[in-house]
Amino acid sequence: MYSLLNTIHSPDDLRKLDREQLPKLASELREFLVESVSKTGGHLSSNLGTVELTLALHTIYNTPEDKLVWDVGHQTYVHKIITGRREAMSKLRMAGGIAGFPKRDESPYDTFGTGHSSTSISAALGMAVTAKLDGSARRAVAIIGDGAMTGGMAFEALNNAGAMDANLLVILNDNDMSISKPVGALNNYLAKLMSGRFYSAVRSTGEKALRGIPTVHEFAKRAEEHVKGMVIPGTMFEEFGFNYIGPIDGHDINVLLDTLNNVRKLEGPQFLHVVTQKGKGYDKAEEDCLLYHGVSKFDRTNGITPKPVTKPTYTQVFGQWLCDMAAQDKRLVGITPAMCEGSGLAEFAQQYPERYFDVGIAEQHALTFAAGLACDGYKPVVAIYSTFLQRAYDQLIHDIAIQNLPVVLAIDRGGLVGADGATHAGSFDLSFLRCIPNMTVMTPADENECRQMLYTAMQLNTPSAVRYPRGAGPGVTIEKAMQALPIGKGEVRRAGKRVAILAFGSMLTPALAAGEQLDATVANMRFVKPVDVELILRLAAEHELLVTVEENTVQGGAGSAVAECLQQNGIAIPLLQLGLPDKFIEQGEPAQMLADCGLDAKGLIVSIQNYLTK
Repeated sequence: MYSLLNTIHSPDDLRKLDREQLPKLASELREFLVESVSKTGGHLSSNLGTVELTLALHTIYNTPEDKLVWDVGHQTYVHKIITGRREAMSKLRMAGGIAGFPKRDESPYDTFGTGHSSTSISAALGMAVTAKLDGSARRAVAIIGDGAMTGGMAFEALNNAGAMDANLLVILNDNDMSISKPVGALNNYLAKLMSGRFYSAVRSTGEKALRGIPTVHEFAKRAEEHVKGMVIPGTMFEEFGFNYIGPIDGHDINVLLDTLNNVRKLEGPQFLHVVTQKGKGYDKAEEDCLLYHGVSKFDRTNGITPKPVTKPTYTQVFGQWLCDMAAQDKRLVGITPAMCEGSGLAEFAQQYPERYFDVGIAEQHALTFAAGLACDGYKPVVAIYSTFLQRAYDQLIHDIAIQNLPVVLAIDRGGLVGADGATHAGSFDLSFLRCIPNMTVMTPADENECRQMLYTAMQLNTPSAVRYPRGAGPGVTIEKAMQALPIGKGEVRRAGKRVAILAFGSMLTPALAAGEQLDATVANMRFVKPVDVELILRLAAEHELLVTVEENTVQGGAGSAVAECLQQNGIAIPLLQLGLPDKFIEQGEPAQMLADCGLDAKGLIVSIQNYLTK
């Protein structure tokens, strides 16, 4: 079935093939991708679109000596397959298996680890500069796409790279045709022509000859740009200091090979625009590339079958609340950094398009944009993943908190996230949020509490955050009516003896189960900031041991807030702080990951019993 693919164990094997064999290999790779990802889940559409590009890159460039830096990592499955990890694809994104993104410790061909977007040009530029400093002929290539060019960091890197004399190639994988459409064989021919040494030498010689006649030189320069601008949209990238080439057909292997072969010989910063089709080769993914972007296991013949909804996810609870709240308050606006569906804003975007803003992969801009809206009396709600909020920390402090602006952060994916692993885990938000003055930080223990906390946040005239996990909660009844919670107040959910477990957010459910086994008191703390000082002091007076539990790193987290409270009030009582360990946690099944961290009911019981028997 895979007569060619089975012979490819490294790029060296790929380079032994005749050019005429590559289309067949591309076809086998697409077949293998669909078969493999249908069994494991993962990112499908974007990888189907980069098959020929990946083959051409590894054929022309001497990897891993030449550095390929992939942006985001959603498009690297073919790269993994042809660099010796074909068999390992059966455990993609599973515990003990290979990651869904590039990882430096996984393969020497993964030159830069990633998972967040817009980093590739910066990293590849660093590698291009080291090659220059070393006097090496090795090349560095950044492959960016999948929306990552909307990130400001990409343009910061372009600006810096264009001013350097480093041998950097930036490849824009334009898989949404967001910049331009290819214009056929003539355009491919021009792209190959302009990437050739002859064109480069003629242009360089012509510039030198005309430089002594400023008026003529300027006229010639403008004429060249005008002619190129009629057939290619490269003016902007040329202004950054790059030699722009393209757009070319990213599925024409011969054009890719010829163009890359020419580009590899050029000196200085080069920009190659490649147009590909997301989902290419699998009809269902071609028809709906968004649906097949990130998938769970599916029947490849019948495609993805929607799963019946048994209980809503926190994301869905947020999305419904946003629509309900918008109907009540015309000042509400919703903001997302390119995660409309993932953050639950799709229905809001349809109902209130004039109040919906997708700012692209630009988290820093998203928060400062929200601050600007808040300055003029609007109530911005920024829906953002915990791991992406990390990228806008300065804006949160400088633009929102210092000015004490009423921006609501709806923070999704708080805690561990399963198959996406360490790059997407929201392990640190409670720690980095609670140290910011003026912030109110809430952690719902169930779906209804999430809705009420979001409403509570809207009533504040100060910055606030509601942080909730990925997936569904315990499945409680959600009250349509909305009621503000008393700020900084928790509640005792179970009365017990000796031990009091202070649970934050998602940890209430395992804490209640552990409390039953240990006959311990269990408190739903609700607020990380301000923490419920009165409740903490009362529980300390009535128990022999306090235990804090959170799905956040222990360092500086909610447990630290309790410790500070006790110390500030001169209370000496044993305190056991449980949470995520001081390490990055790799991918796996969410329930097993929590168990491995000792954050399921059994783990809590063992930790508490061990502490009591010391």
